[in-house]
Amino acid sequence: MMQLRTLFLTSILLPWILSTAAKDKYMEVRRPKRDTANLPDYDTVQDSVTDPAAAPKAVDMPTCLLCVCLIGSVYCEEVFPEMSAVPALPKETAHLHARFNKITKIRNQDFADIATIKTIDLTGNLITEIDDGAFSKLLLLEELILVENKLTKLPMLPAKLTLFNANFNQLKTKGVKATAFKKLTGLAYLYLGNNELTAVPQLPESLQVVHLHNNNISTVTDETFCRGNSSYYIRTNMDEVRLDGNPVVLSEYPDSFICLQALPIGWYH
Repeated sequence: MMQLRTLFLTSILLPWILSTAAKDKYMEVRRPKRDTANLPDYDTVQDSVTDPAAAPKAVDMPTCLLCVCLIGSVYCEEVFPEMSAVPALPKETAHLHARFNKITKIRNQDFADIATIKTIDLTGNLITEIDDGAFSKLLLLEELILVENKLTKLPMLPAKLTLFNANFNQLKTKGVKATAFKKLTGLAYLYLGNNELTAVPQLPESLQVVHLHNNNISTVTDETFCRGNSSYYIRTNMDEVRLDGNPVVLSEYPDSFICLQALPIGWYH
């Protein structure tokens, strides 16, 4: 009698148990996996505050999180974490101010797609090299400011520049082509003070202000600012020339400034 009862229960319960187990396994397979958020570890966050090396790199972050992006203008000043290259810019950028960072080089591709840019200010970086074509295709660029960098030579400059400022670099005459500025027919302001130039480059007629103070310029000629073969030529645009802080003795070149409406400003020996 006991054996019959056991056989009966086995024949009824076993199929039910197997069916339930199979259903549970089927439901487990169909159950969608929950997405898990990978939150940063608290210790890692703290490390990025106390140890800059643990922080994310600037190149890994979107430009407009690192910088202030307004309509047409991008301000990337003293960016943290350190910015060592020109960031990817919105295509409608007209004005870039990336001052006081750690940028070391300007590459051809940095501005290749920014046809609208009119102002580039890279003051106070560590730029030692600029690819020769980095600015040449920027047809609307009017102001290029490279103050306080480590440049020894200049690249090709765009034709529509009205202001070029490279004060406080290490520019040498062999690194600045004699005609580097001559063809810039709209250039009004040229600042090359506190460099290592030994000669004055050819200057366009459009210039209003030229600063060449604190270089190593020892001579000027009748052709530097004027036209030596013409006593009637007057530079009507040029209002201000600085040559102070150079070894040149201006009194030895009395005819070199005869075409100017005002003599060079500053203190001279």
